[in-house]
Amino acid sequence: MKKSTLLIALLLATTAGFAQESRQDVSLSANAWVQPQANGNAVSQNATISLGALASYRFMLTPRGALEANYSFTQDVQKYIAANFLNGYRIHSRMQEATAAYVLSFNYKNFNPFVEVGGGGVLFTPINDFRTTSLGAKSETSIAGLWGFGIAYELSPSFDLRVQYRALVLKTPSFGNFDENNTNTYNNISMPAVGIAYHF
Repeated sequence: MKKSTLLIALLLATTAGFAQESRQDVSLSANAWVQPQANGNAVSQNATISLGALASYRFMLTPRGALEANYSFTQDVQKYIAANFLNGYRIHSRMQEATAAYVLSFNYKNFNPFVEVGGGGVLFTPINDFRTTSLGAKSETSIAGLWGFGIAYELSPSFDLRVQYRALVLKTPSFGNFDENNTNTYNNISMPAVGIAYHF
């Protein structure tokens, strides 16, 4: 009887402890978009380094595994140089990322390294202002693969500092498949980020 009572008490304590654990978090980060040069179809493409914002939501499936949803936003200038147009084109572009990923975390006291992999899409929208020299550029959505790693440092039971490297693998945008700005290649956009996460 005493053993049964002790077993029930331990089970209740474990269940109560699990119920009190934070199983969700939201984070807001500053990030950079760093796009390497792409070359293909006699076209060379470069983009300016830009700063943006990243918002993420995580739901813990297990103590180590979570599902994550991401939205990020930035603006840059895409530059294209083609063999038949040596002066090139410039397109001032707004980029919006919407992705989902599986996150695997490891716990070492206050440090929580993690890796993630997933996918989603990126919407490229041309902005018609003085920095855009290619008339008729159109919005374009690219399917993207997402991978990354980082570390979260626990500041308190509710907050942590999150530093991460994220990357999007996607086809370079052509803004309407013009011959002058279609490299027809894939690129790895680096997106380092630093932010604060709130657990609840």
